[in-house]
Formats: sequence, structure tokens, C-alpha cells
Amino acid sequence: MKIANRMDRLSESITIAITTLSRELKASGKDVLSFSAGEPDFGTPQVIKDAAIKAMENDDTRYTAVEGTPSCREAICKKLKNDNNLDYDPSEIIASVGAKHSLFNIFQAAIQEGDEVIIPAPYWVTYPELVKYSGGTVVEIITDDKSNFKITPEQLKAAITPKSKMLVLTTPSNPTGSVYTKEELEALADVLKDTNITVISDEMYEKLVYGDCDFTAVASINNDMYQRTITVNGLSKSVAMTGWRFGYLASKDKELIKAMKKLQSQSTSNINSITQAAAIVALNGDANEDIESMRVEFEKRRDLAVELMNDIKGLSVAKPDGAFYLFVNIKEFEQDSMKFSKDLLEQVGVAVVPGVAFGLDGYFRLSFATDEATIKEGISRIKKFVEGN
Repeated sequence: MKIANRMDRLSESITIAITTLSRELKASGKDVLSFSAGEPDFGTPQVIKDAAIKAMENDDTRYTAVEGTPSCREAICKKLKNDNNLDYDPSEIIASVGAKHSLFNIFQAAIQEGDEVIIPAPYWVTYPELVKYSGGTVVEIITDDKSNFKITPEQLKAAITPKSKMLVLTTPSNPTGSVYTKEELEALADVLKDTNITVISDEMYEKLVYGDCDFTAVASINNDMYQRTITVNGLSKSVAMTGWRFGYLASKDKELIKAMKKLQSQSTSNINSITQAAAIVALNGDANEDIESMRVEFEKRRDLAVELMNDIKGLSVAKPDGAFYLFVNIKEFEQDSMKFSKDLLEQVGVAVVPGVAFGLDGYFRLSFATDEATIKEGISRIKKFVEGN
């Protein structure tokens, strides 16, 4: 069978490919430590699992509204109000099969041939792929260590053209862990003020911020940003629910919401009814103590990993303010991040993701969502690989 031409626009996810390869090598008997997956190593909090069991016992196992049950969408609205001071009506919410599904719906419903989507690099691997699949053109803004991988107002202004339709912001960032301050977001908002650009704000790692860092929701900056921003979020990272596949979006654009509901009605329809019931518990704050204990543990691991990594000659990394990744600069040792990652896996059995997967070569991403002993051993192997002793 001849495959549709549109599939040529897509590339395989390098992060998934490396995670799969490391698992296969491990299964074959090779001693492999994997730092490639973007997944908490904690279990889903018991209060959430109990809610899922109760939903099954109550036979809450039927089809729901395409966009999610009223109680689920009401819980999302309550969360956005309590955590971010944002007012939404349940009709402005869609629950989807993870944030990736939300993003797919957005780009498919809104992007046409010739539309430009501005994406700061490094970026999560899926953003440009979905834009290209939808027929759009990716306009990258390259960042680096000096700006803590955050775009400046000047860069944003220079990237805008008459074809610009969307800007993707991720705070906290995957892969860098950088978090935009309120002041930095206000400066970007000033640039957007007189444009028709829609902002997609991916806030999946919102609960995982460290030290004195405060999270600011993009839509909360001012009324103009509130009207132009589509907030994308979920429970995969903060509440260790990756396999439950719960994501959601909130938007004041009623026409876009209508279009995305229509698209979802002909693809997945509603998401898992049991997941929705369990998500309500998390959204209402019943797992907040579990979230905080995970956050505290991630912060300890971050500090350990940064200290050990910066002790390696030729490598350097800034301490991330959020998420659970290090984005390590390897330029003094090797410019080709794919070669570095491949050799690292083959020679010392450590799996990381090359920076080129995120649009920025000369770096690699390491997830510290694993125990301290594994972090110590893994970075010790990296040190041996780089320093040759």
C-alpha cells in the first residue's frame, strides 16, 4: 500500500526511540542506565487510584461528552481559578488524551498551508512535528545558555511576519527546565499586543518549580494575553499519571473550541471515563501533599545532578528552575550531540537524549526523575566517558 504523502512530514520521536532502544538493550542483558524518559519514577498517589477504583465500582464506564464530563471540566475551571487566577467556563475547556492530543487538536483545527508558528529552540520534540503535519511552517527562535534558553522581546519581534499565526511558549521548559518570570512574560506580551498571534502556553510542569522561583501562567499576565492564549496542561508530570493520559486545554476562542470538539468527536471522542473521575481528585487538590513531596525530592536530585555534572571537564549545565531535566552543554567535548549520545550508550551504557532532537545541537538532555544512586552512577559513567579515566 502506498503511504499518504503527509506522513513524510513527520519524523519519529527521538526521545521515544532512544528510550525504546535502551529498554531493548537492557532486556538483552546489557547494563544500561536510562535518563531519556520524561516520566516521574513515583507511583500515582493512592487517593487518585482510589477514585479510579470507586468509578469502576460505580460503573462510571460509559461514553461521556466528547470534551469531558461536566464535573471534570468544572474541576479544571476550579483548578485554573485557584492556582492561576484565571476564569473559564466549562464550555471553554476540552479534556483530551494527554497534552500531546490537545496540541494535535489545536494545530489541526487552526493551521493551514503557509501559516507560520513561532517556536523557541530548544523545544519539546513534538511541537514542530505537529505544525509540519498540519501544513504550517515552523519559525525557530534560537536561544542559548546566556539567556537561560528564554527568548527576548527583540527576538520575538524580529520573528514576526504577516504570516505569523501562533507562538508556542513552554514554562517550565522541556528540555531546559527554564521558567519565564512574570516580568519576562510581560515584556513578550508588549510585543504581541498589536498582533493577531495566538499563544499556546504549555504549562505541563507548572507544579515542579524550585528554590525561589515562582510560576506565572501566561494567560494571567493581562486581559490581552488572557484572550489570545490557549493554556495546555495535564496531570502526567506533576501527579505521576503519565499512563493515565489526561490532558486539557482552556481557551476563550469559542470558534476554535467548537472546531476542536468536532475534530475530537471524529477521532478519539471522549477520553477514558475512569481517568476523568480520577483526575477530578487531583485537580481539586486532594493529592497536593503527594505533589509537594515529589517536588521536594526532585529538587534534591536536581541539586545533586547539577553538582556532579559540573564537576566533569568539558561539560557544563545551569541549574534549572523547573521540570526534571538537565540540558547539558557538551560543546567543548563534542559538537555532534547524536554521536555523543550514541557513543555514550554503546560505551558506558548511559542513555540520554541528544540536543539535536530539541532543535539545538551541542547539548544533551538528562532526566533526573530517578533515584539518587542511579543519578550518581550514571553521571560517574558520563565522567568516565568524557574524561577517559
